Amino acid sequence: MHRSAPRLTRILACAAVPVMLVVAGCSSDSDGASGTPDKGKGSASSAPNASQSTKTVEPAKFAKLPDVCKSISAKTTAGLVPKAKAKNGTAAPSSDVESRGGCSWNGLDDKGVKGSQYRWLDVSFYRYASDASLGSGQERAQANFAKELAKVEATAGAKKVRTADASGIGEQAKTVAYELKKTDEDFKYVSVVARTGNVLVLLTYNGAGYAGADAPSDKTVMDGAVKASKEAVAAVAAANK
Repeated sequence: MHRSAPRLTRILACAAVPVMLVVAGCSSDSDGASGTPDKGKGSASSAPNASQSTKTVEPAKFAKLPDVCKSISAKTTAGLVPKAKAKNGTAAPSSDVESRGGCSWNGLDDKGVKGSQYRWLDVSFYRYASDASLGSGQERAQANFAKELAKVEATAGAKKVRTADASGIGEQAKTVAYELKKTDEDFKYVSVVARTGNVLVLLTYNGAGYAGADAPSDKTVMDGAVKASKEAVAAVAAANK
């Protein structure tokens, strides 16, 4: 039976709850300079040895991030999220757009007596600068890759969690497929954790069927997440040309 507009509105409000991933802000690219040795005689304080040198690290590969809501093409987002409430995406607040940013699309495609299809797409970028005390941007991104992957795999309430390598998405990438029960419906999820240079790309795509409609297939959700992730990763390199 076709659900009323108020009912679908309540469903959409309950289902469209993004998972916010918090990553510490990136440090400055500049290295700290060592102190100048005290050449005076008879000083009670010890001065740094002239042979000491500041530790150097590999420069960060990427200096900036793309416009997140434009990192995935309009054609792709329209295909993955039909009837999106905001076709151009909704940007996540960021105090430093050069280091982190996010964007999301969600919508309910109401097919009347044939049921409805809900879809959500979310992408986040985190850029790590090289720092003498913390390591190169690439090293820092690698370390946080493992942490973010572990967070996804430990999603509360997730069932049938499957992690796999993903080729052709940056320098490192993993997909995590799982299922969640929300608003009395079975949601299919795929999250992609990818690294390109010193940038992490975190993407989630999910969907469910309402009012008797079938949930999307595992392949549909996986293919959509991988396609969007490849575009997002490519956007990082394009932004730094």
